[in-house]
Amino acid sequence: MSNDMSYTTEEIAKLLKISKLTVYDLIKKGELPSYRVGKQMRVDAADLEAYKQRTRMSAAAVQPVEAQAAASVHATVTSGTTRSLVITGHDLALDIMAKHMEQTITGIRPLRSFVGSLDSLISMYKGEADIVSTHLLDGDTGEYNLPYIRKLLVGSSYLVVNLLSRNAGLYVKQGNPLQLKQWSDLSRPGLKLVNREQGSGARVLLDEQLRLHGIKSEQLVGYNNIQSNHLGVATKVASGEADVGVGIEKAATIVGQVEFIPLIQERYDLVMLNTPSNRSWIPALLQILQSDSFKKELQSIPGYDLSRTGEILLET
Repeated sequence: MSNDMSYTTEEIAKLLKISKLTVYDLIKKGELPSYRVGKQMRVDAADLEAYKQRTRMSAAAVQPVEAQAAASVHATVTSGTTRSLVITGHDLALDIMAKHMEQTITGIRPLRSFVGSLDSLISMYKGEADIVSTHLLDGDTGEYNLPYIRKLLVGSSYLVVNLLSRNAGLYVKQGNPLQLKQWSDLSRPGLKLVNREQGSGARVLLDEQLRLHGIKSEQLVGYNNIQSNHLGVATKVASGEADVGVGIEKAATIVGQVEFIPLIQERYDLVMLNTPSNRSWIPALLQILQSDSFKKELQSIPGYDLSRTGEILLET
């Protein structure tokens, strides 16, 4: 087995003759070190071989691998073994939250995954994420997140908690020479757009507004000009490569040389599966979100509304 090789979770499942869910469980518990390439989790051949050697040397090696993994779930919580928790999303508040978790919750290791809102919920459904962040507008109801969560996590028990609210709108050139003021202005002929990737909250916001205002995406020059984060979109507008983009206020203050037109306040929520193993750390995370020390750090960042931070919005 070459140490230069790596395997997907599907390949690991076939090699070990176990289910993909068991592979994800081993990864989450830190027994199989992994990393993400795009949207795919991968495990290096050397780490897989090391895991196999450990299981052979253990007293329980005579059991099937699947049975070992299932039997060790309780031991992982009680023996002090560190469990990795995958946190998805792009916002700086998530990095601050992960830092607080690492400092105050024993037995866990927060891992950040920079994935958009819709893909985050899909990754949770597939068992690839533990805490997902989402800011998805349902244009028909004006509701954020809950309509998508109910559809994608059908049959699951979960907890939805507010992280913060923030302004979203348009990035325009300094001085706003085209006088863009509202969503309907995107229908102007020749307007050059810079967009976000499919599955991101900003892309869903744009697509919903285009639908509600009867604007076809084909009308927009640059609709397929994609950036992977808010800073990238704001930078393209600031440099003059695009006339307009959709994003959040904070990125405009960081980039400079670009103006922000606020058009909607979006709710940015966290979702966690309400499972027995997660209940060992969920109460501690709620304490962090509701703590003065956490909110004080977020208050130093412009554009955040923390009036509902830590509030449980839905529990199933």
